[in-house]
Amino acid sequence: MQVAESKYTQSPTTVIGVRFQKLGKLYHFDCADYSAVQPGDYVVIDTARGKQMGQVMGFVNPDKDSHDYKPILRVATARDLALKQMWESRQLEALITCREKASQLGGFEECKFLEAQYSFDGNSLTILFAAEDAKINTNRLRGELSNIYKSKIELRQVGPRDAAKLIGGFGACGITRCCSTFLTEFSPISIKMAKMQGISLNPSEITGMCGRLRCCLVYEYEQYVEARKLLPKRNKRVGTPHGEGKVIDVHPLQDAVTVLVEEARFVVQREELQPLDELDALANKAKGGCTKHDSGGCDCRTHRAAPKEDKSDNDEDDVDIVRGVSDFGDLED
Repeated sequence: MQVAESKYTQSPTTVIGVRFQKLGKLYHFDCADYSAVQPGDYVVIDTARGKQMGQVMGFVNPDKDSHDYKPILRVATARDLALKQMWESRQLEALITCREKASQLGGFEECKFLEAQYSFDGNSLTILFAAEDAKINTNRLRGELSNIYKSKIELRQVGPRDAAKLIGGFGACGITRCCSTFLTEFSPISIKMAKMQGISLNPSEITGMCGRLRCCLVYEYEQYVEARKLLPKRNKRVGTPHGEGKVIDVHPLQDAVTVLVEEARFVVQREELQPLDELDALANKAKGGCTKHDSGGCDCRTHRAAPKEDKSDNDEDDVDIVRGVSDFGDLED
C-alpha cells in the first residue's frame, strides 16, 4: 500500500503510537488512509517479523526530521481478534512442549524458557528464554519444534531485566515489580545514582530481583541533584544560629544539613546557613586590591591618585546642595 508523504507529514493527527505487547515499546505508524482509527483500536501492521497486531495508544506529533512512517495495513477485524485470542490460548502449551524437548535433547540446563508468543494469525511462534551464557546454540531445539509446529519458530534470548519483567512477582518494597506494571523501557542506571541519594551501597540494598541495579534508583535522582546544588557539601564550614560549625550530613529532601557545633549536632535549614569559607574568600579578595594594576589596562581605579580639585565645579555642587536642602525648608530657621 502506497501512502503519499504529504498526507501524514502535514497533519500530526495521522501518526499513531502502537504497542504490540502490554508493556512494550511504543512504535509510530501512519494511519492517513484510516481516519476513523481511535485510541484503543487494534490494527494490523507489516513488520520485520511478519504481520503483527498492535493496539493504538494515541495520536502523536511526527518528528520534523522524519518522514518515513510506515503505514498500517488495516484496522483489525472481528476475525483477526478471534484468531489472536485463539493463538494466545495455545501459548502455554507451546512453552511446556519447548521445555520438554529441551530436557530431552540436553545441553539447555542453563536456559530458562520464559514465554511463548504467537503472532495474531499463528504464522510465527517466538520462544523467549534467559541464560547466563551469552551464546546458546538453539539449532537442534528449533529443528525439533519445527517438526511439531507449522509456524515459523524463533528462539530469542533476553537479558536479566526482560526476564524479570516476564516472570513478574514482588519487589523488595513489597509491591509488584515496576517492570511488570508500568515500565515500558529500561533507563540506564549507575552506582552514582545510589551515591547521590545517600543509599547504602550494600548489594542487597540496591540490587533488584533481576540481579541488576534497581530501576527505582532513577526515579528521584534528578531531584536529588538539583537539591544538592543548593546545599553545602560535607566538611564545609558554615555559620548557623547556633554558632560556627562543620557540615557532617546533607538532607536534600528536607533542604537542610546536620551541622556539628562544638560537641552538639543541629539540623539547620538552608536559609539559616552562612557560607563562611566563601565570605572569607570574598573579604580577602577585597582587601588585596586589584592584581592587574601594575601591568596596566585596569579600570578599577585602585591605588590611583585622586583627581585634582576643580574649584569651579565644587562651587556649583555646593550651590546645588544648599538649594536642594533649602527647598525642603530645613534651613529656613
